[in-house]
Amino acid sequence: MKNEQTLILISNDDGITAKGINELIRMLRPLGELVVMAPDSPRSGAACSLTVVNPVHYTLYGQEDGLTMYSCSGTPVDCVKLALHSVLTRKPDLVVGGINHGDNSAVNVHYSGTMGVVLEGCMKGIPSIGFSLCDHDPDADFTPLTDYVQGITRQVLRHGLPEGVCLNVNFPLAPRFNGVKVCRQTRGQWQQEWVPCPRPHKADYYWLTGSFHRSEMGEDSDAWALEHGYVAITPVKTDVTAYEMLDRMKEWNLKF
Repeated sequence: MKNEQTLILISNDDGITAKGINELIRMLRPLGELVVMAPDSPRSGAACSLTVVNPVHYTLYGQEDGLTMYSCSGTPVDCVKLALHSVLTRKPDLVVGGINHGDNSAVNVHYSGTMGVVLEGCMKGIPSIGFSLCDHDPDADFTPLTDYVQGITRQVLRHGLPEGVCLNVNFPLAPRFNGVKVCRQTRGQWQQEWVPCPRPHKADYYWLTGSFHRSEMGEDSDAWALEHGYVAITPVKTDVTAYEMLDRMKEWNLKF
């Protein structure tokens, strides 16, 4: 039975019409009241960016019992901020980003608009989860994710998350999964990130592309889990302070 006391805010970076967010809505409908505010068009790679040079607006996209959807002109983070400020009458019990069309493991967490949603919710003191599937196909099959999305969401609603901690959940592209691994972020970087996109008389145009190269492949990493058919859950912290450097930097001569 649906718990009417549970309020879940949903957003993404693929846009309000993306299959991923609509599948997420389907999966979470049994868990509570849903409010969706998502970009009116794709904002992939938006990370935690904000709209600061233009006003942001939203419009009612659809409404039915237990579900209200808004389309927003801003970034994924704008969507969360605006929903919390202007739409919701109380603080939601959960913020959920996704389901992203594409992998958000490893360093992709820093670029992802889906994880921008999650990090913003976390910084607002709300338990937050991001879901991503390693499939860029606009018509990707999200059916195998249903039990996992519902199960992980129920666990977070039941147990909560520590202050400043959110979850980055990535699903491999597979008809079924070998289980769940709680793991760390894989170390690596993107390389060969640009290809020429020439225009007449204008040579300096480029498309963003590239390939991810791991610098390691530990069995406790999210990349290893995904390559071996596991759902990878990585706890992520909003505090990016390098605490191990604090004492070391006291030894620096910083008096100029």
